[in-house]
Amino acid sequence: MTFRTLLLGVVCTFTACAPAPDAGEPLRGSTTAQLPLRDLEVSYTDAAEIPSQLPFYQRATGISGNLSSAGSDTLANMVTLWGEAFGRIYPAVNIQVQAAGSSSAPPALTEGTVNFGTMSRALTDVENESFEARHGYKPLAVRVAIDAVAIYVHKDNPLQSINLEDLDSVYSVTRRCGGRRDLTAWGDLGLDGRWHNQPIQIFGRNSVSGTYGFFKTFALCSGDYKNSLNEQPGSASVVQSVASSLNGIGYSGIGNSTSGVKTLALQTGRNTTISANTATVTDGSYPLTRYFYIYLNKRPGHALNPLEQEFLSFVLSKDGQEIVSKDGYIPIPPQLAAREMRKLQS
Repeated sequence: MTFRTLLLGVVCTFTACAPAPDAGEPLRGSTTAQLPLRDLEVSYTDAAEIPSQLPFYQRATGISGNLSSAGSDTLANMVTLWGEAFGRIYPAVNIQVQAAGSSSAPPALTEGTVNFGTMSRALTDVENESFEARHGYKPLAVRVAIDAVAIYVHKDNPLQSINLEDLDSVYSVTRRCGGRRDLTAWGDLGLDGRWHNQPIQIFGRNSVSGTYGFFKTFALCSGDYKNSLNEQPGSASVVQSVASSLNGIGYSGIGNSTSGVKTLALQTGRNTTISANTATVTDGSYPLTRYFYIYLNKRPGHALNPLEQEFLSFVLSKDGQEIVSKDGYIPIPPQLAAREMRKLQS
C-alpha cells in the first residue's frame, strides 16, 4: 500500500513528513444555530472511553484500488493515520491526501477529482449549491470526529479565562458580539504589573482554512478580523507561534496543545467558566465545539462503491475512532456513529 499527503503543495510520505494539523459547525453556545449533542444523552470525561462502545471493524474481501481526498490540514494527520491502519488491512489499496485547507475540498469534490472532501467546517450554501448544480443532488456529509477550538496563550501568561465578547474585541475590528471598545493590551483584560501595558499579539489561520471561517462566524459573530492578525498556514503553527510569543494569543484545535502554551476557559455567564475537555465537548456546553466532516459524492438511493464504503466503515468503527482519540481529538459517540453509518447505506 502506498500513502502520500500533499500539504500546501508539498508531497510527503507518511514516514518522512508529519502534516501540520486546521478545525465546522459548532455544537452549541454561539449566536447562530448549533448542532448540540444533548440529543445523544451522553457525556464522557475521557476521550479514550468512547471507542470502547463502538463495534470493531470487520474485514471485507476483495477490497483494492485507489482513494483520494482533499481539504482540511487539521484533518490531514488523522486521515494519514486512518490510511496507514486501513492499508495494513488492505495492502492493495492506495490512498492520497491533499491538505491545502477546507476551502479546497468543495471544488475538488464537485469536479470529481477526489473521492472525499475533508473539512473542519460545514459546507456553505454556495458550496452546496455549486455541487448540486453539477450533480443534481447535494454531497453527503459524514461526521467523523469532534473538536473544540481552544484559545491558547503563552504558558506563563497569568490569564485564566476570557469571555466571548472580549475575545471578539481582541480579534475583530467590527466587534459585532457587543464589545464597546477595542482591546489591544493585556491590561484591557485585567492583567496588571508588567503585563498591564504589554500589547496583545493575535495569531490565527489563513482565509482558506476552515478554522478561520469557523472562528469568524462563531467567535466574531461574522465580523471582520483586525489587520493585525498574524495568519498562519496550519493550526499547529498557530500554537507554535503563541508558544514563542510571551504576548501571544491564538485559536486552534484542542488536539494541537503543547507544553509551551495553556488554554483559556471561556466565560459564559457571570460566574460560569467552561474549559475545553471531553466532557464539555460531548455534552455540548463548550461554546466553540465543532464536527469534523468527510464529504462525498453519493447519489441518493445508490450504493457507495465498496472501497469508499469500507474506508468510511473503518473510520466510524472502534478501530477508526481510537485513532481520533490518539490524535488528540474527540471520538464520536456510538449513537452518532450509528446515524452516520445509516447515511452510507441509504
